Amino acid sequence: MDGWKKAAGSGVLCTVLFLGAGCATMDKSEMGAVGGAGVGALVGQAIGHNTAGTLIGAGVGLGLGYIIGNEVDKSDAKKRQTATHEEVQPLANTTWQVVSVTPRPKKQYQSMITRFNQDGTVTTTTTLANGKVETDTESYRVVGATLVINKPNYVINSRYRIDGNKMYMDTGDHSIVMQRVGS
Repeated sequence: MDGWKKAAGSGVLCTVLFLGAGCATMDKSEMGAVGGAGVGALVGQAIGHNTAGTLIGAGVGLGLGYIIGNEVDKSDAKKRQTATHEEVQPLANTTWQVVSVTPRPKKQYQSMITRFNQDGTVTTTTTLANGKVETDTESYRVVGATLVINKPNYVINSRYRIDGNKMYMDTGDHSIVMQRVGS
């Protein structure tokens, strides 16, 4: 039985190391999730000495690692308000119109147009249901498949992908579909 435990521990360690090899393209929340799952699995095995303990430890570690990594991402974004050329390039000089938001925002709007600028700012012009127009400017940067949007008082980490002329975003609270406007 001791040999099986060592093999299971080695298997978990190898999996963590294998998954960690892709960390160069991961944001800190993803790296935290992978590392947390590995450490949690090892701790779960050490405490429970069984597969259930290993799996529970991996699950708890995954969740905690993601949360901690996400908070580090947010802290990093607050400290560093300016983005590098590489971090803005994927979206720089593009304009998008919101097609749908799920769940619907409390503030009803007629249209919402977002412009990602070369200087790392993003400007959103919203026409509300009553016809009033609001404009908001935030900072942005792209890290892997995460779009980080921030102002001094908040940070939003949103998973995003572009498929043709559509952009799909998931903030954790909202799923957003946008259509490219212009070229």
